[in-house]
Amino acid sequence: MATFSLPRKGNTRLPPEVNRVLFVRNLPFNITSEEMYDIFGKYGAIRQIRIGTNKDTRGTAFVVYEDIYDAKTAVDHLSGFNVANRYLIVLYYQQAKMSKKFDQKKKEDELARMQEKYGVSTKDK
Repeated sequence: MATFSLPRKGNTRLPPEVNRVLFVRNLPFNITSEEMYDIFGKYGAIRQIRIGTNKDTRGTAFVVYEDIYDAKTAVDHLSGFNVANRYLIVLYYQQAKMSKKFDQKKKEDELARMQEKYGVSTKDK
């Protein structure tokens, strides 16, 4: 098994969005953990892989690398990689963006409850 790694220079500056946690989308629903370790393990030591199993998280996964440079190499090489006729979307996990989506959903639910409580309808009559 060949591993790829970036040259590690002492002064190498990485963009601020680069981190060890990757968010992977567009995975085949029937992919196994072993297949994920085979695909992502080529680029460095993996600490953890979490594959989505719920209805709304199927086809997604989180991959956590031991080293930030290994994660960067994986993103560079695996974005657009074809797995079972599906092209992977590999992104750096960004907590702020994920929580913003969750907050938006929370606000929409709160708005729907308020509309129901006060009898306000957004439908044109």
